[in-house]
Amino acid sequence: MEFSARIRLEVRITPADVGKRVSLRQLDEHAPKGEKFTDTVGVLTSWDDDVLLITRRSGEVVRIPENSLVAGKVVPSAPARRRGPSATYEELARVAARAWQPVESTRLGDWELRAAAGFTRRANSVLPLGDPGLPLDAALTFVRDWYAARGLPAYVQTATGAEGTQELLCAELAERGWTREVTAEMWIGALAPVGDLPDPARPVILSRTADEAWLGRYQRKGMSDVALKVLGSGPSVWFATVPGAEPGIPAAIGRCVVDGRWAGFAAVEVDPSLRRQGLATTVMTALARQALSEGASAAWLQVETDNAAARALYARMGFTAHHAYHHYRGGGEGADGRADA
Repeated sequence: MEFSARIRLEVRITPADVGKRVSLRQLDEHAPKGEKFTDTVGVLTSWDDDVLLITRRSGEVVRIPENSLVAGKVVPSAPARRRGPSATYEELARVAARAWQPVESTRLGDWELRAAAGFTRRANSVLPLGDPGLPLDAALTFVRDWYAARGLPAYVQTATGAEGTQELLCAELAERGWTREVTAEMWIGALAPVGDLPDPARPVILSRTADEAWLGRYQRKGMSDVALKVLGSGPSVWFATVPGAEPGIPAAIGRCVVDGRWAGFAAVEVDPSLRRQGLATTVMTALARQALSEGASAAWLQVETDNAAARALYARMGFTAHHAYHHYRGGGEGADGRADA
């Protein structure tokens, strides 16, 4: 095997580095012609039976045979942000949880079990920010039983890709047969650039409550009292409506929760026949200006990985991905818990 004299290849990791973020290079016999190696960056979640498991930022797990390694090192757990606000995973997880609150919850050590009659996975899943105070198997049994008593499937919400996220817990859940059903991303950015966009070309009505017209545009139909409580939860909640051509049928809607320095955007939806006319930007600009007036300076939102149009819009506004989050299902029958990213 030949290597360039200018490149020093050395494996500087051991099984003791499980749980750390690493950068690996492996010999890849399936690589395109002219290439010998494949590079992988992520958290080393196990090193057993001469196989390394690496969890990437996206939550994807990569298997790497030990005998294929040609280089490896521990790298910083999170790169420095070059623009926009800085935030820890835990800070963002708690802010997002306050913006989308369940109607019932209980503590299991540092874990919070949340329920809201099955309205969205986020409001019906465990938020595991720390130690449950029990061995993991016992904690998961408690979780299953708690959700089963409410006729709900057991979900655990985890995150990957930032300092303090839960790659090791993801690996433990997968080993125990829990299934990852949904992956989305948390994006963050400075708030002022959104508020400084040109004045909206169409009027935007802001309200503290979601009226019938707003709910009529919202993607979830047949809203229950529980769903309305979740939508209205948060420190300072605002609903935006762009009136449509017909009374009572909005052209676009959005929701924002102001919480200290953070403004969280959600439920930005546009009449399908009116897309690509800047209405989503109109909604977000109006909500951002309201949030700025309340002292917020940073913004966050959650977007599904396959929503290319939304991701392109948010990138133009200066948002960048902070971490990925996932919902692992433990099985069992229960209410529908669709994602609301």
